[in-house]
Amino acid sequence: MKILICNGSVIPVNTVEPFCSNMDIAIDGKKIVHIGDIPETFIPDRVINAADKIILPGFVNAHTHLSMGLFRNYANDMDLFSWLTEKIWPIEAKLTEEDVYSGSLLGTVEMIRSGTTAFADMYFFQGATCEAVKQAGIRANIGATFFGSIEETEKRLPEYYTLVKNWNNSCDERIKIDTAPHAIYTCSLETLTAAREFSLEMDNRVHVHLSETEKENVDTAALHNMTPTAYLESIGMLDRPVYAAHCVHIDQNDIDILINNAVYPIHNPSSNLKLGSGFAPIPKFSLSGLHTAIGTDGASSNNNLNMLEEMHLTSLIHKGITGDPKVISASETIRMATLYGAEALGIDDTCGSLEVGKDADMIFINTRAAHMQPLHDPISAVVYSAQAADIDTVICQGRILMENSIIIPLDEEKIIREAAKTAENLINRL
Repeated sequence: MKILICNGSVIPVNTVEPFCSNMDIAIDGKKIVHIGDIPETFIPDRVINAADKIILPGFVNAHTHLSMGLFRNYANDMDLFSWLTEKIWPIEAKLTEEDVYSGSLLGTVEMIRSGTTAFADMYFFQGATCEAVKQAGIRANIGATFFGSIEETEKRLPEYYTLVKNWNNSCDERIKIDTAPHAIYTCSLETLTAAREFSLEMDNRVHVHLSETEKENVDTAALHNMTPTAYLESIGMLDRPVYAAHCVHIDQNDIDILINNAVYPIHNPSSNLKLGSGFAPIPKFSLSGLHTAIGTDGASSNNNLNMLEEMHLTSLIHKGITGDPKVISASETIRMATLYGAEALGIDDTCGSLEVGKDADMIFINTRAAHMQPLHDPISAVVYSAQAADIDTVICQGRILMENSIIIPLDEEKIIREAAKTAENLINRL
């Protein structure tokens, strides 16, 4: 289908012009073919008037655990390790593939509603999440999750090879399978080594938790006499393309290691705040030239998948911590939530910015709400004013997934109803 979008206020993200008003965009199939002056030879099948809309790339949620939305509001006001050991791990032991499928569908609905068109996931029953993503029409880097002993890992490896065979680059390359060693504190050295070897063999990226808490650093220092970052480097894990969630307790030597190995830190401000984990040194990352992406983490520790909320916090908390209102500008925050996230996931050749030749992954933000007016600075409005409810239209690979705030490919009410039943049944199994 050929679509012509007219009169939009466009934030393309990485072009010379940071913002363009009354801009037209032409889509042919899944690709952006023109931005600006549209040639008369382009005959659209459909014209969309985007007046009063801000158009920008779809958000990239670079770290989450999608189906953990089933545990939303289940365990709160706890530190990370108490939260994991007392609440989360016991209920996760009861999960089934059907549970994960239901939770994944719920998560895709929530992400589409809040403007996310791509995400990175690390969880169980990955095929069920792939199936939900297939139906939803968004992009996903799904992690084959490594954890526990090497004996447990060797039992799971056949499932991971099947996962890659069945789903990698499927759905018109919307789904990619990555390697996801959970964390240093949940993986033996042998399991981490097996994850590195799997990533090498599959030629994919590595998604890992890194230095989320001070306890993780203290324990790693006691066992290995080095930081978690240095430890991952010492075993060759950082030789792979890596995107690392949290990176809260990172010193300058760690930052140098991340730079030297081209690691992408993933900032998760809501989860870090809620679990009392601390503040990642994002301004230092930026000054060092690191491209930091943004993620929501799971909806059990956030408690939502709203990237606009993460962007708002990202820009504000570091101004407060540093006492410098100029750090992490609104435009840089948008890059973190779009282009840098696409870079981290290795998909920036097709999405993350609005450019001719890239896939048509974009969202429209309605500016008619009272809290969006007057619209003096649209870039600032996205970061400091916009709410998830302002997302009007979501397009991924040229396919309209939501229009006029109505999700098209999914039965939203049914998914919400069934997820509530799934969560109730899961709790009853404890």
